[in-house]
Amino acid sequence: MIDHVSIAVRDLAASAALYETILAPLQLTPLVTREATIGFGRRYPEFWLNLRADLPRVAEDTGIHICLRAPDEAAVRDFHRLALERGCTTAGDPGPRRAAMTSYFGAFIFDLDGNKIEAVNFPARA
Repeated sequence: MIDHVSIAVRDLAASAALYETILAPLQLTPLVTREATIGFGRRYPEFWLNLRADLPRVAEDTGIHICLRAPDEAAVRDFHRLALERGCTTAGDPGPRRAAMTSYFGAFIFDLDGNKIEAVNFPARA
């Protein structure tokens, strides 16, 4: 139902470099690059970075987060590890979780601007 999402970043070049690295395990790559925006996806830009240089850091308690699908648990772990290596902070280490309707494997980070991003993998059902 959701076609794409966008987040605001204060330094587009730094955020583009970060996201190019941490989204690679999720099989998302830069597909569209413009002066003030970059779109990542597989075949279509699903995740956008939009330059908002004057925006303050996002408060970590907003309750808003964006969840991106990972092909497997290793990709979730890689997403989290790479993010921490590049200056992001953890908002939830990789591990199994229970949602309202299913179990999953996920990890959360706060990016350089405070945006809460999750990588998730749903195990195959038997």
